[in-house]
Amino acid sequence: MQTPADILSENGPLSELIDDYAVRHQQIAMAEAIAGALRRGESLICEAGTGTGKTFAYLIPALQSGLKVIISTGTKHLQDQLFQRDLRLVQQALAIPVNVALLKGRANYLCLERLRLAEADPRMLDKHGLSQLHLVRDWSQRTASGDLAELTGVPENAAVRPFITSTADNCLGQACDFYNDCFVFQARRLAVEADVTIVNHHLLLADMALREQGYGELLPVADAVIFDEAHQLPDLVSQFFSVSLTSHQYSDLVRDTRAAYFDEAADLPEFPDLLDKLENAVRQLRLAFGREDKRIAWHQIRSDESVAAALKALMNRCHDVHQVLDSFAGRGKKLDNCYNRVNGMLNLLDSFMEPQRGGAILWLEVRGQGFLLHQTPLDVALAFQERMAEYECRCIYTSATLTVNDNFEHFSRRLGLEQVKGEVWSSPFNYRKQALLYLPAGLPDPRQAGYTARVVEAAVPVLRLTRGRAFFLFTSHRALNLAAELLIPQIDYPVFVQGQAPRTELLDLFRRTRHAVLLGTQSFWEGVDVKGQALSCVIIDKLPFAAPDDPVLQARMKKLEEEGRKPFMEYQLPEAVINLKQGVGRLIRDRKDYGVLMICDPRLVTKSYGKIFLKSLPDMERTHTLAQVGNFFDEFETSPEIN
Repeated sequence: MQTPADILSENGPLSELIDDYAVRHQQIAMAEAIAGALRRGESLICEAGTGTGKTFAYLIPALQSGLKVIISTGTKHLQDQLFQRDLRLVQQALAIPVNVALLKGRANYLCLERLRLAEADPRMLDKHGLSQLHLVRDWSQRTASGDLAELTGVPENAAVRPFITSTADNCLGQACDFYNDCFVFQARRLAVEADVTIVNHHLLLADMALREQGYGELLPVADAVIFDEAHQLPDLVSQFFSVSLTSHQYSDLVRDTRAAYFDEAADLPEFPDLLDKLENAVRQLRLAFGREDKRIAWHQIRSDESVAAALKALMNRCHDVHQVLDSFAGRGKKLDNCYNRVNGMLNLLDSFMEPQRGGAILWLEVRGQGFLLHQTPLDVALAFQERMAEYECRCIYTSATLTVNDNFEHFSRRLGLEQVKGEVWSSPFNYRKQALLYLPAGLPDPRQAGYTARVVEAAVPVLRLTRGRAFFLFTSHRALNLAAELLIPQIDYPVFVQGQAPRTELLDLFRRTRHAVLLGTQSFWEGVDVKGQALSCVIIDKLPFAAPDDPVLQARMKKLEEEGRKPFMEYQLPEAVINLKQGVGRLIRDRKDYGVLMICDPRLVTKSYGKIFLKSLPDMERTHTLAQVGNFFDEFETSPEIN
């Protein structure tokens, strides 16, 4: 059998399938290391710099291993790309029979039962939603997979989506009339039979939760799990193993319970009135939280008299509905499902009535007309290790951004991987030649009033030198909106602002428009790939430290302090370094790319911790003068693509 080095060599099978193929020695070394780890039954942490080609570096040993492998990616977009393009290409190059499957979460598949219910009672949909519902019905009679990614004309944020997909709460399981034709369970059956299954982190974490609760599992038993974009895991574990109770869940419960009552009981005239009172109690609790959006620790608000009274009233209304549903037991599967849901909601609501318990962070999030009550694990490492123990398999963790100051300590500690070996392969790109780091002089401390205006003032001459072709990245929506207002009148290039259109549409528009400038926040710091001179400048307004008033951050910082450790150096700083590395990674995406990275935050040079940020970035020439930025671009001015 050919080795990964043979396959990735200049004359290997991949070179025949890829135009302009270039051998990358870092890619070969990474593939050999992963092959060895899989062969020995060991786990491995891999940081591979931008351009290494880490996807092929793990796909080749995974397919050659003969093991049953789950590959987990960061997003559904990457999942589709991996399954439809990269995996097929490697299969063709290896010429070995491997059965592969793509598996997504249930919200990505059409639910035939929910479609039936939506058509039977379409009052919740407006005219546009009804039009989309007709498209779904027509498509449902043609699709083999039920994967909504196939369905054009119904975007992911379409109002009809919640009405045609199931949730863990409202899925009827084997009691459903459509169980034998269920697209979710068909996809899961294919995954069980596959040698390699492509999932995303959210689905894998959902599988962990089900195993813990004793409800079986979503994913097949595997010999190995490969986590791509593994830098996302600590935060996702924290989010996913939070238990949340939301106003939206209550709305869904009331709607589904009302429909189930009229369908399966309808003999207790006062029951709909109880549902109305439950809805009103939810509204009153939202009003008690105040008008403004917020994220706040629960202990800071639970003692407020209006909140305490509204919470108690909601608990009482839940008990009323729960009691009636209990009396309906056995009358119908939909009513039984609603009973189970309200039972779970009561149990979680009860934890917010009691003083905060150790091991969990209780906090409130208010968004617009809704609210979310969260219970988040204090120790992410413990939660992750307890759940991974159920899999009893080797794991490969890979990303371009896992180290801080040349070590894996922060990532490993957050997930309890201190005993797992880590290896680093630097980017094959020549950053000394392809990129310039511009640190403008004279900017104030980011905490000073007027900072964003000064950042825009410093960025305008750079954008004129680059002729647009830039990402302008911000750490907050407030700064983004202010910068957009200040910037647009000062430059003659098209400016696209996050929020004007969905992320994918904005990116497509940016790629198609010459000399554009795109302003974005966190969602544009990673997972964005713009090759060529369409993107020749990345401007970052300030170092991406987490908001100090975030309730989860505060609780974890307090825990570190109680343990006699240094919260800033051990938690806040490493998190910011990894986030900055992701933003910087947008600039150079190909060996022919070039560009300027402008980081406006003066703390890079005025604070001692700035050295840690700089050491963690690719090796680039640095300058504090605008003239050198102009000289850098003058050297590339002969390229016809930018004239």
